[in-house]
Amino acid sequence: MEFEPVIGLEIHAELQTRSKMFCACPVVDSTTAEPNRYVCPVCAGMPGTLPVPNRRAIEWTILTGLALNCEIAEYSLFYRKNYFYPDLPSEYQRSMYDYPLCLNGYLEIDTPDGPKRVRIRRVHIEEDTGKLIHIGGVTLVDFNRAGVPLMEIVTEPDMHSVEEVKAFAMALRTLLRYLGVNSGDMEKGVIRFEANVSVRPKGETRLGTRTEIKNLNSFRALVRAVEYEIRRQIEIVRSGGRVEQETMGWDEARGVTVPQRGKEHAHDYRYFPEPDIPPLVISREWVEEIRALLPELPRARTARFEQVYGLTRYEAALLTEDHRVADYFERAVTLARQGEPAVEPRTLAAWITGELFRLMNEANLEIQDVRVPPESLVELIRMVQRGEINLNTGKLVLREAFETGEAPRHIVEAKGLTQIRDVEALREIVLQVIEANPKEVESYLRGKEGVLKWFVGQVMRATRGQADPQRVNELVREALEARRAPLS
Repeated sequence: MEFEPVIGLEIHAELQTRSKMFCACPVVDSTTAEPNRYVCPVCAGMPGTLPVPNRRAIEWTILTGLALNCEIAEYSLFYRKNYFYPDLPSEYQRSMYDYPLCLNGYLEIDTPDGPKRVRIRRVHIEEDTGKLIHIGGVTLVDFNRAGVPLMEIVTEPDMHSVEEVKAFAMALRTLLRYLGVNSGDMEKGVIRFEANVSVRPKGETRLGTRTEIKNLNSFRALVRAVEYEIRRQIEIVRSGGRVEQETMGWDEARGVTVPQRGKEHAHDYRYFPEPDIPPLVISREWVEEIRALLPELPRARTARFEQVYGLTRYEAALLTEDHRVADYFERAVTLARQGEPAVEPRTLAAWITGELFRLMNEANLEIQDVRVPPESLVELIRMVQRGEINLNTGKLVLREAFETGEAPRHIVEAKGLTQIRDVEALREIVLQVIEANPKEVESYLRGKEGVLKWFVGQVMRATRGQADPQRVNELVREALEARRAPLS
């Protein structure tokens, strides 16, 4: 019997506001800030304090809902979700329960079978908890994160493979970064995934018993955890067992999901309306004001890059995954149109997604930290196109510009890297190399074509890479063939 996995996701994304959800405490990087430094009586859950909702957090949640094609509610309400845990100082979490801000949306993703819509059930706001730090047998708590505005996005169980799960997670992170509502720095825990996984016989419409895997903060952990849980549930069903509804954790070291507790139900949390916050009334005028802030979204930008710049789908997707890279590319395209020779958008795309991305990955830098502005990249490519330097030298110059911030032309002139254009001077170097290596000449003339590449390499070394490899190849072949007649 074949089984089909059924997967839904819950995504918790911290909103990039300056202050927390219900107080004036600043939002800080909890991975670097001094523990418990940015806490006040409100976010510490002290009795008698009154919360004041963060307007910007509400606006950014509505903005996200609009980008996810959601209906925006006219009325919303905060509830208290009651439970005890060491990272929750007030012993309840303020969240939206029956009245979320955004409903019934979708996000389109790319799959091997074409575009697919994953439905969004709801988008709402809640406050984040503190952070538990386990050291040996002791657990410490840092409340700097407590009260940070957290947006929860809940999908319908529309995904049926780990590939679809990863595609959705990556597309959502890209969208949130485009909107500017979340940094997307998963290593800092600002996006956390929870996966609801069940399996059923293929062709069956009824859902199986699901488990929830909590706190997955990387794409790798998300994919591995879902993959493992699918296998685990199929093995249980095939052996005649029954999948229990429970909450699971992910053990990264062992590569397995582990039970944490039985799956809770809504009544376990004793939800009731937050008495200290009045209902939110969202006017249509306010929604339209927020809608006007929507930027060009990733899929639309990808399609435009294909149509306007003649890029492949792959090239366009690489460039638009990060809006800052897309901005860099478009600035370079504008500059490339202003001078001579013209630099084609596809040439720019190849340099950015090839050499520049490679250097960024090696240095673990983002595009905004790169010391090669679009002006310098266009200048470098033009030098290659004019024949002032060859392609290999161009790559070396880009590396130095990346490391030092120097202008490419300055690097070329300071190091004397200008390409040798005097054909006769180049021919003289070729003849010198051939004269110095009679055994290799004889090998070539006896049919060992591979020796030609060796000679080209020797000439390039003699010219310190300042010759055009294609021209060198032609001159070496010409000089070697000229020696064939005397041998015969």
